[in-house]
Parts: sequence; C-alpha cells; structure tokens
Amino acid sequence: MSTHTTDREDIDATLDRMGVAARAAARVLAKSDKTQRAAALHAMSHAVLAHEKAILAANARDLELAAQSGAGPAFADRLRLTSESVRAMAQGIEAVAWLSDPLGSAEAEWTRPNGLKIARVRVPIGVIGIIYESRPNVTADAAALCVKSANAVILRGGSEALCSSRAIQAAIAEGLERVGFPAEAVQLVPTADRAAVGRMLAGLDGAIDVIIPRGGKSLIARVQKDARVPVLAHLDGNCHVYVDKAADLQKALDIVLNSKMRRVSVCGAAETLLVDAAGAGRLLRPLVLALIEAGCEVRGDRITQTVDPRVEGADEDDWYTEYLDAIMAVKVVEGVEGAIAHIAKFGSSHTDSIVTEDKVAAETFLREVDSAIVLHNASTQFADGAEFGFGAEIGIATGRLHARGPVGARELTTFKYVVRGNGQTRP
Repeated sequence: MSTHTTDREDIDATLDRMGVAARAAARVLAKSDKTQRAAALHAMSHAVLAHEKAILAANARDLELAAQSGAGPAFADRLRLTSESVRAMAQGIEAVAWLSDPLGSAEAEWTRPNGLKIARVRVPIGVIGIIYESRPNVTADAAALCVKSANAVILRGGSEALCSSRAIQAAIAEGLERVGFPAEAVQLVPTADRAAVGRMLAGLDGAIDVIIPRGGKSLIARVQKDARVPVLAHLDGNCHVYVDKAADLQKALDIVLNSKMRRVSVCGAAETLLVDAAGAGRLLRPLVLALIEAGCEVRGDRITQTVDPRVEGADEDDWYTEYLDAIMAVKVVEGVEGAIAHIAKFGSSHTDSIVTEDKVAAETFLREVDSAIVLHNASTQFADGAEFGFGAEIGIATGRLHARGPVGARELTTFKYVVRGNGQTRP
C-alpha cells in the first residue's frame, strides 16, 4: 500500500514539475517571432532525421511488446514506423515551418466614433495537454503545430507507443535547445500509469489551458467526463460514402475503394456505404464485388445480401461501428434524403462523401449533412490536415465550438482585442 502511495506521489510531483516548466516555456514561446519559431521547427526536423536509428529501434521494441500482448494487424499498422515514415515525420515538421504564421497580425481592425482603434489579434492559447493513443507520429505532429502556434505542450502518448514517443520527443527537445528554445516547450509524460491522465485532466493546478484527446471512444469519453479544463475533442470516425443514382460508376468504384481500403485504420476511412435505391440495379453489385475482391468483408442489409452469398447480414450495431479494419457496412437508401437521415442517426459528425453528377443532389448533401468535413466526388481519406494544406493536424474536431475539422496551427490559437486610444474616457 505504501509503495502505491509513493508511486502516486512521484507521478503527481513529476506532473506538477512538468506543468510549471511548460508554463515557463510558454512565456518564452509567446515572445518569439515567426522567424525564430521557423528555425526551431527546422532544427526539430533535422534532429528527427538524425535520430532515425534510435526512433526505429524504440519502435521495434513497442511492436515486440504489442505482439506479446496479442495486438492484431490493424493495431500494429497504426503503431509501426519505417524509415519512410520517419522521413515523412521530418517532412511534416518542415511543412509546418513553411506555413503562414497564425499569430500576431490583426484579423480585423476598426475605429469607433470616439476615435478608439480596435484590433482582434491572434495569440497562443498557452499550454496544451494532448492525450493520444497508438500512433507515435502524433508526437511529431503535435510538437510541430504547438511550436508553430507558440504554445508549450505536454504529451501523454499511449502506453503501447511509449518507447517510440520517448525517442521522438528526445530528438525534438534536442532540436529546440539547438536554437535556444527551452526543451520543456515539448514534454512527454514519462509513465504509462493512468494516474498521469487524471492529473492532466485536472489541469495541473492551472498549468494546462486546454486538453486535446486523440484516440478511441473510451479515451474520449473519459476525457469529456473527467476534464476540469476545456476539451477540444473528436469522436470516432464513422464515415460514410453515399453513391447517388446519378453517380459515374467508375468514379464511384475508385472513391469507395480508396475511402475504405487505402488505409483501413485511419479515422477518415469510410465504414458505411450507402447506395441510392433508384440506382442500385446499376451500382450496387459492382461496388459490392469490388470491395470483396479487394479483400473487404461486406456486411449488408437484405437487398445487399442478394448481390453475393459472401455478404454477411448487417444489424443495427454495424451502422454505428467504426471498424478500423477491412470491413464495410452497406445499405440501400431512398435517395439523398435517405442518406442524410441515415448519417444523422448513425454518423459521428466526422467525414461524409457523396458521389454524384447531379449538382442539386450534391449541394443538398453538402448543405444538410452536419459533419465536420463533407465532400463531393472525393475520398473520405482526404480527412487529413496535410491534405487541407495545414502541414499536419492533431485530430479532426467534431464539435461545434472553437474549432471544427482538422486541428492545425491556427486552431491552436485564440485572440485578444488590442485597443489604442488617445486619452479617451467613458462618459
């Protein structure tokens, strides 16, 4: 019992020290200019490349431990790093460095009748806590975006990627120090103990300004339930592709296969295919057979089951499920309104696409589907900050306040009003 108490006291003390150091680092970053932050990002990128061997060795250890715990191939895919992915991490940091600066300049300016000049100016949030699961590349993405937006960050990665995340964070800290920035601007919680998450959710005595969770339903639910600081969250990616009766068949085949099978483990992977009843005779069978031939298990409604005996029956739970695997639910719906109604009931407000050559149907879908990202004639796998020109993203926010869609550097800022006068007083 006493050992547990000591461990808990050690965790609390460690997190408290990290919070104090992060707040101090945030003050340094807030005084930096865009040239200094760009130099820091370039140094971080170079350090990641220089430490490739150490990062891959650490990742091999994580993969070994995951295999010993019985993790499946989809989980391993999210966890695995290669030389190519380390280079991609470094390139992602470089891409963030070259983005336009999200801070300093006035978003809007106006002069009141009394002569007061008012400007709304973008500023850093301060200290951001990011809690994420198995993808170790999030460590680099989060660090880059926080440095770009002049925020300090405390990272708590998943226990399954702890070795990888430590190696990436160590490289990033080295890069920061190389240009005179405090290493504490990017910190990683050094323990997998869940008590650390609780301390972060409590805000570390005011050190953390906002929490961003990135992971599965259980993580998001815990964060939203227990957080005592604001949360910028995304829910699961139960994404849909609706193929309208006016769809071009080849375009539909390309988009559906890419949406589902390009990478089945990402949050932008499509989980449900909706097919217009009026076009099902032309569209349904080719789409289902293409998915099966690509190695995807299909679970369908009664109409879809008539297409091929390999189609498994779908129940209501399938319409709610984010598989993150080579499985897709397929349903025939009554036109664009039927698709919209299905998405409203079962979707997660993440990313949904319509395939059609009918501009009216497309605009109806884009206007009425209440998701963070809606697409016309494009794959749901474009739900990615880099594809939006953000360089990287911490997650896809599905809420309605502060940020929605890919969370990039600008979404990690807030604003203040700067008022300039010449002796005005209020009567």
